Amino acid sequence: MITALTINAARAQPATGKNFKQEFLYRINKVRQKGCNCGTKWMPPVAPLAWNVALQKSAYGHAKDMSEKNYFSHTSKDGRSMEDRIVLAGYIFNGYKSFFIGENIARGQESIQEVMDAWFKSEDHCHNLMNPLYKEVGAVQYNDCWVQDFGGREPYSPAEQKALLSGHARIGQMQKSESH
Repeated sequence: MITALTINAARAQPATGKNFKQEFLYRINKVRQKGCNCGTKWMPPVAPLAWNVALQKSAYGHAKDMSEKNYFSHTSKDGRSMEDRIVLAGYIFNGYKSFFIGENIARGQESIQEVMDAWFKSEDHCHNLMNPLYKEVGAVQYNDCWVQDFGGREPYSPAEQKALLSGHARIGQMQKSESH
């Protein structure tokens, strides 16, 4: 199991995992609770996000890869997409009625406050942060690379499960959103 981790080569000291996670959730959920403008569009208050270890694992792998291979993209150097990385990290869609994922990446910010301020000032990043379909998040800083992965899954009701098993319904939908 990966714990929340901040790695900064200049400091060579990781931040405390619990504090990192708590500060990230606090900064995101404080704005989600109030609502905000994303560019010129008002985004009303939405439910808070919960931390998800599989999304954190996906974010860690991508931040580490971008840092060590010196690139900045939602597509890994080996061709993996955000969806590939998130699912491979264990955030699965099987058994859920809906599956929504998103990702914010950043480079060069030195603190959680700095990266969150930058993401909320960017219209596309802000839309990810305020998306009511996202229920969970995992985030990591690795050296100067930041990755924040979002997810939202809705389970099938017992009646929907019955319809699926009988063949009278079809499985799922998926929505993806990426912001640099």
